[in-house]
Amino acid sequence: MIQAVVFDLDDTLLWDKKSVKEAFKATCRMAEAKYNVDPEKLEEVVREEAKKLYATYETYEFTKNIGINPFEGLWGDFLDDDHHEQFQKMKEIVPIYRKEAWKRGLKQLGVQDEAFGEKLAKQFPIERRKNPFLYEESLRVLEQLKGEYKLFLLTNGSPDLQNNKLDMTPELAPYFDDIIISGAFGKGKPDPSIFEHALERMGISKDQAIMVGDNLNTDILGATRVGMKSVWINRENKEKIEVEPDYEIAHLEELFPVLDSLKK
Repeated sequence: MIQAVVFDLDDTLLWDKKSVKEAFKATCRMAEAKYNVDPEKLEEVVREEAKKLYATYETYEFTKNIGINPFEGLWGDFLDDDHHEQFQKMKEIVPIYRKEAWKRGLKQLGVQDEAFGEKLAKQFPIERRKNPFLYEESLRVLEQLKGEYKLFLLTNGSPDLQNNKLDMTPELAPYFDDIIISGAFGKGKPDPSIFEHALERMGISKDQAIMVGDNLNTDILGATRVGMKSVWINRENKEKIEVEPDYEIAHLEELFPVLDSLKK
């Protein structure tokens, strides 16, 4: 019998992709106004440059293990020194990384203006913080589940950054009995140890919990590795890879029939 529902945060309850997209739009429009560059093209090349750059830093393996993506590096502060020494390095790297990503993106479009690249690098975090989005059904679903199930949030990322996201959407955190952030634990999804840690914290067995997340490679794979049931929220009709969820839904409200079927 399922007693707890474990949720991923980004692009499961929080619409992080939309927040990042809106931040890029607003920041790139500044470049369009000043240099008449195509804002969509600038976004595309800055994303490419950011990904390439991000992979060159000594912190890359650590960020992969914890689950911090290149675009979070473009706005997060990583004030997490008390959790891991690598966060100290990230804190030092990100100001350089941001400037360089925007500078290189502008250069690809024929704009050589280092000071303006720095201005855009500073503007992007401002725009990202202005634009927190929840999926329209997130709170409705949590409200219905609260009281019937233990609710648990299991999210990859930097504690400082993930807590920032929760602070920007203050209505979300009160629904959860507990919250685990990979950067505080030391390993991220799909490592089985973070799932085992979550089960221990909830005081339940793997058969009593179900994982709900959008990422097959982290949420679903990790749950599968520890023998937890899993629900893949596939809003974008993505192709399935070799990771096989127990259930697939396209909207969070489709979770209710799944949970009802598990009561029988």
